[in-house]
Amino acid sequence: VLAEKRSLGSRDGPPHLVAVVLLHGRAAAQDTLRLLQGQDAADVRAEEGRAGGFALLCPRLKQRWRFVPARAGDLHAVLDLAKVADSLLFLLDPVDGWDNAGEHCLSCLFAQGLPSYALAVPGGTDLPPKKRIDARKKLSKSIEKRFPEAKLFPVNTEQECSLLLRHLSSQKQRHLAFRDRRAHLLAHAAEFVPSQDSHLLGTLKVSGFVRGQPLGVNSLVHIVGHGDFQLSQVDAPPDPLSLNPRVVKGQKRTGNSALTLQDGSGNGADEMEEDVKVLMKADPSKQESLQSEVVPDPMEGEQTWPTEEELQEAEDSLKANRRVVKVPKGTSKYQAAWIVDDGEEGSEKDDDEDDDMDDDLLEEAVSQEGESSEEEAGEEESETMTVPECLRDDQYDEKMEEDEQMLERYKQERMDEMFPDEVDTPRDVPARVRFQKYRGLKSFRTSPWDPKENLPRDYARIFQFQDFSRTRKNLFRQIEKEETEGASVGWYVTLHVCNVPVSVMESFKEGKPLVLFSLLPHEQKMSVLNFLVRRHPGNSEPVRAKEELIFHCGFRRFRASPLFSQHTSADKHKLERFLRPDAALVVTVYAPITFPPASVLLFKQRSNGMHDLIATGSLLSVDPDRIVIKRLVLSGHPFKIFTKTAVVRYMFFNREDVMWFKPVELRTKWGRRGHIKEPLGTHGHMKCHFDGQLKSQDTVLLNLYKRVFPKWTYDPHVPEPVPWVRSESTLPEQEVEME
Repeated sequence: VLAEKRSLGSRDGPPHLVAVVLLHGRAAAQDTLRLLQGQDAADVRAEEGRAGGFALLCPRLKQRWRFVPARAGDLHAVLDLAKVADSLLFLLDPVDGWDNAGEHCLSCLFAQGLPSYALAVPGGTDLPPKKRIDARKKLSKSIEKRFPEAKLFPVNTEQECSLLLRHLSSQKQRHLAFRDRRAHLLAHAAEFVPSQDSHLLGTLKVSGFVRGQPLGVNSLVHIVGHGDFQLSQVDAPPDPLSLNPRVVKGQKRTGNSALTLQDGSGNGADEMEEDVKVLMKADPSKQESLQSEVVPDPMEGEQTWPTEEELQEAEDSLKANRRVVKVPKGTSKYQAAWIVDDGEEGSEKDDDEDDDMDDDLLEEAVSQEGESSEEEAGEEESETMTVPECLRDDQYDEKMEEDEQMLERYKQERMDEMFPDEVDTPRDVPARVRFQKYRGLKSFRTSPWDPKENLPRDYARIFQFQDFSRTRKNLFRQIEKEETEGASVGWYVTLHVCNVPVSVMESFKEGKPLVLFSLLPHEQKMSVLNFLVRRHPGNSEPVRAKEELIFHCGFRRFRASPLFSQHTSADKHKLERFLRPDAALVVTVYAPITFPPASVLLFKQRSNGMHDLIATGSLLSVDPDRIVIKRLVLSGHPFKIFTKTAVVRYMFFNREDVMWFKPVELRTKWGRRGHIKEPLGTHGHMKCHFDGQLKSQDTVLLNLYKRVFPKWTYDPHVPEPVPWVRSESTLPEQEVEME
């Protein structure tokens, strides 16, 4: 612990990275940063960086800090900086603490994983002394829920800023597991070199301090928000934040003052070009591949030639199926095989007619669905827009349409709570056609279900581990015991990242943080990820399964349409149609492999572009064999009740459906179990036998099950969220009256 604390911010370790997070619209961020820069000019060298960031170098204390302020309202910037920062410096308002946007930011940071932090309170000197003491007591009491036993640091003088710096350098560092096992880097400077083929792609030279683990040139790197890339080489330029810098010949000293300001707002290309050493170059034979999916071979499952066992099995089945048929004299065996009995011919005709009827019904159902979808598409194509006379009325009507859609969702969620999984039996399509992919189970808990049965084509594109937990343990054991060849922690290096789009450099020029993480083996490959999440209490809107959500998983961001299922210890897990507010659920998606532990945040994008936090949790497993079962419940009503038998109606509407579902066990809402004995008439009435007498108000249920899989809607590009509108209700009464 002592070695870790001494290395952070020292000559041999990386600078102490402090992310400055504004939690209130009125918190004086610029005044605080100015006071921190004005620390003891005789011993401190400050370097102004991009977007208001700067570095503090103190050779006397052998400490160096780098302060990077997060742009107010930019949620992605705050979360990205918190992924790599050693400490977070929260700036609070002396009266209210934080507003609604600050509350949302804190919820996301706590769910992602909070590093070491400090609470600073700038301002408040204009209040009378008595009110100042009361406001401080009130603020200390209000932050206890979020930050128990946290200390508030006023930052109004240079002496108070010195105490804050001492606290930041001496406090115990909190570890985030997903970053401690991977090398990561926050860009200090960057340069884009376009390729010869296209100006849109090129090599990105990113300079920064290596943190977490040693960085190897053959491993892949993930640029947060942009994707996975390969490295071509790693350079070692001079350290721009050295505590004992070399004196360059021809450079003039600046009098007695040791305070020097260096402009670091450029790309840093001049600094990188002078005295650059090439540390290592990528070896194509050892370099990790960027392949994320398996290219499926459509002929892979085809049978080329039967084996000896299959030929013997076919011979045995022929012997078992031999029959005695009367044939004319002189008929050969080949001719006799084509002679069919009258009874068999009739039964085959009946079977063919039934198959044709089922095919016709299925084709009619499919054609009806196709026609309806074509009509809907036609309506969408021929939709016209009229310019309203009053824009405000039109906007208000749009909001009313959204309200109606939300009301419909609330009704569906309420109906699913009252009547879970119950559906109405269709009248126009036979139930045996509509539910032909479903099956009955004797017991949902104990009945077997083969995890490799009827897999979708998307499963041919993903990777699966033979034993994921064992692979993870071996990998982490290697990280702890073996020393990785590469740039050590604390080195200032330049990474040459290949085939990077120019948009990455443009976002860096706009002042957004550029964060890189090295990937562990296999972490670029696609598989099925399962997250254990719980609904965030601040959001109550209904969220259906297979709706597009935004995921922040560890160091990744992506969009996907997930499935929700129950979290149980069984081998089968029931699908949930909505994200439940009262229980932990498992979310299943197609996504790149990530080794746990890793936190996950689920956001839903509003129509106006804002991102709402709807659920938080952690990565549970990477397991394509996890079986998610969708349940359908068909309900019927007792028409006539006898001692242990009853006539049930309204579950089916024709005799053939009753015969088709006859093997499936029945149950009732009051706990009775039974089975179908026989159909009555031709309109779906059936005689059922139960283990006891039914009540007249009871409902007869039939459960059907089908395995479901997530949709392949993975998209690594997530749009930037619209900043939160800060609430005016947090303003003090005096300022409201003045306005």
